[in-house]
Amino acid sequence: MSELMQNLPQVAAAYMLYLVAVISPGPAIIAIISTSLNQGRQRGLTIALGIFAGSFTWAMAAALGMAALLTRYAEVLNVLKIVGGFYLLYLAYKASRGALRPTVRGDLPTIAVETSIRRTFLTGYAIHLTNPKAVFAWVAIISLGLPAGASGSAVALIVGGCLATGLTIFIGYALLFSTKRAARLYQSARRPLDALMAAMFGAAGVKMISSAF
Repeated sequence: MSELMQNLPQVAAAYMLYLVAVISPGPAIIAIISTSLNQGRQRGLTIALGIFAGSFTWAMAAALGMAALLTRYAEVLNVLKIVGGFYLLYLAYKASRGALRPTVRGDLPTIAVETSIRRTFLTGYAIHLTNPKAVFAWVAIISLGLPAGASGSAVALIVGGCLATGLTIFIGYALLFSTKRAARLYQSARRPLDALMAAMFGAAGVKMISSAF
């Protein structure tokens, strides 16, 4: 407890940094919103859990020092950016196909039958695992919140608290955008919304690839 009180400013700064990083719109949040609107609550929650699993992976890597090591090798990070960028472009292509699909009266805002639960989860995991932003965010959080020689309990406090915050936010987005009201709004403007999602995925993909060169 005394260690916590001594390092309270750093802990608070680390939490604030993570909160800003996880709330700000990015590929992960766009994917949760898009999936929740298009495929319903079950798929929205599933992709949110997949994204959380990706965040958990990078959190463990950062806590063990592996993520900091990774950031020193620009070639590895550049490959990660390219792979992640092309994956986002693939998601943009899928969203654009939805935008081009004509709306049929009574058409339900769901294509759940086309995607398995496992594939949806892995999609979320891949999005976050190939996002260099997640690597840098966790390295910054560990560096900012944990002084040299910090105890295991301090590491658990920072990592566990941030992970719990991320899980809450990811699930919150999935629940919010899979409500009946959201579904009705989506149904009334499905094609422009799908086009917007395609544009956002595409812009994120291009930005990620261009940053590798």
